[in-house]
Amino acid sequence: MITSPSSLRRSERSRRATLDAALELCTEKGYGRVTVEGIAARAGVSKKTIYRWWPSKAAVLLEAFAEVLIDATPFVDTGDIDADLRTHVNGAVRLFSTAPYGPAYAGILSELHHDDVLARAVREQLVGPRFEAAVGRLRSAQEQGQIPLGADLPLAVEMLYGPVYYRAVLRKPAQDEATVAALVAHVLRSLRAAPGDASADAPGRPGG
Repeated sequence: MITSPSSLRRSERSRRATLDAALELCTEKGYGRVTVEGIAARAGVSKKTIYRWWPSKAAVLLEAFAEVLIDATPFVDTGDIDADLRTHVNGAVRLFSTAPYGPAYAGILSELHHDDVLARAVREQLVGPRFEAAVGRLRSAQEQGQIPLGADLPLAVEMLYGPVYYRAVLRKPAQDEATVAALVAHVLRSLRAAPGDASADAPGRPGG
């Protein structure tokens, strides 16, 4: 079956309306009170349409959140890994501190333990790709000589994200820019102290 351009446009309009409606309702009512019925009514689509694309309200909000997170937390490469990580982490902190995104994601995470489909979606659509992108940015810095070759990059990513998620999920006060700067400096200092990397002392390598 060939899908006409007009059908594609209608589908995209419905998808966009559904994502926007879910975020609006999350802002107005809080995550726990959002329903698929409410999303459908606000978006002007049928419940059948929503369930054709998403298995639950959490899946709708996950897609909406993921889109915003990607835009808000770019992995820029200015050649200065310290500054670039501060930019990235500050973007994440601001997003988690802004309704409905932080509360929406906290609500999604609260359902992971009893929804295996949602847990897999979070890993595949959000956590996995962002984790790999973060490791990739650190690897680029490694290739530029800003991080020793023996550094554990995946562990560094967990060290960066852990405090941000901890505060967001427990609804503790968000980090300010000074705290983010201290976090980034601590993680990079740990990486630059990576043991067993003789090349870290090579001439011309920063920190050698």
